[in-house]
Amino acid sequence: MNDREHDIYDVVGIGFGPSNLSLAIALGEYQAHGREDGISSLFLERQSAFGWHRNMLLPSATMQISFLKDLVTFRNPTSSFSFIAYLHASGRLPQFVNNQDFFPTRQEFHQYLEWAQNRVADRVAYGAEVTSVGLPPGTDPERADRLRLEVADAAGRRVVEARNVVVSTGLVPSMPEGIERDERVWHSSEFLDKFGRMDPAELRRVAVVGAGQSAAEIARFLYDELPHAQVYAIVPSYGYSIADDTPFANQIFDPAAVDDYYFGTEQTREAFWRYHRNTNYSVVDADVIRDLYRRTYDDEVRGTARLHILNLTRVAAVKRAGAETRVSLHSGPDAEVRELEFDALVCATGYSSMEPTTLLGDLDRHCLRDEAGRYRVERDYRIVTDPEMRCGVYLQGGTEHTHGLTSSLLSNIAVRSGEIADSVAARWLGRNAESALLAEVGGDIH
Repeated sequence: MNDREHDIYDVVGIGFGPSNLSLAIALGEYQAHGREDGISSLFLERQSAFGWHRNMLLPSATMQISFLKDLVTFRNPTSSFSFIAYLHASGRLPQFVNNQDFFPTRQEFHQYLEWAQNRVADRVAYGAEVTSVGLPPGTDPERADRLRLEVADAAGRRVVEARNVVVSTGLVPSMPEGIERDERVWHSSEFLDKFGRMDPAELRRVAVVGAGQSAAEIARFLYDELPHAQVYAIVPSYGYSIADDTPFANQIFDPAAVDDYYFGTEQTREAFWRYHRNTNYSVVDADVIRDLYRRTYDDEVRGTARLHILNLTRVAAVKRAGAETRVSLHSGPDAEVRELEFDALVCATGYSSMEPTTLLGDLDRHCLRDEAGRYRVERDYRIVTDPEMRCGVYLQGGTEHTHGLTSSLLSNIAVRSGEIADSVAARWLGRNAESALLAEVGGDIH
């Protein structure tokens, strides 16, 4: 990319996963009041290259959403960045149609994302970590119209300024309390990388903790890839629960549902979570559940059980002893204590929401919060700030409390990015209208 670190951008995106990739496309397609170059933007990503859950691109894993819920289609069905456009460019559109499947493999969808990011790569800096976001020195918060970002990259440290920032640093891997990751204890977010470093012959007893999609997929993968190994699925519930992906339940992911949640009463919001958590949280697709059950049944027929489903079981403690990992478990309705030894333990125990407080530093005190200490967020995903602060801080993630279940999911990614782009464009037009008025009157209108 060009060396433009001294420029002031209309938008700087912090993090460059699918959400900010979708935003980059939306901004690029936005023609703001006839301006030829549109809205100026830069995206900063601390990883050295684009990647989306690379360590969960298991060979048999498919997407859990329709291919039509891609980066752009729900916002702009004619966009050249759609999954259909990618298939056409790749020469696979007829074959994909013949496959008669709404759900591509995760590997193919990742290839689509890489294809899309290659087309906007001139606006992305990889290996660039934003270490802080704040106001420029000496700036009056009540008149602040831009933010100062400190960036660390291979060349050292530099400063970038932005009128708006969009934070999309992703979810944070969550481990069971008191358990640390190491070369034998892994989180699912690092699974393929850690698995690839091991000698498969040394993995004779492996365990997977969790009740969700990732846990089930990893258990299936280990069973298939390690035919000599005993595979233990440590499940806190009574077996895996099916994800509700029926048509009426799927309406919870429609763009209109965001309005229903955002403008709804507390009782309405509670109902969203109470009745519809089983669309996404700690649930597994039916085909994966059937695959695992079939494997346990086939084991019984052969009399050589290799897949062990430990229901109603939680990890109490983990101790390392050389190459072995000793895991204390509380199992069954009576929470019986037992200890098992494994060569590797995989914790598919989910993620915590994005939390930008540390990144925002001193700027955080200008961001308003609700009674529960969470950020107040406008409908356009902009954090509510001190009334006179004119620069914008937007969130792609971490807004489940205001915008509901789709806040960090792919399901609503195109519309969400479009709404942020619309908001930024409106602010851009307002700023230029004010500048024109200043030029006309030759002075400060404040």
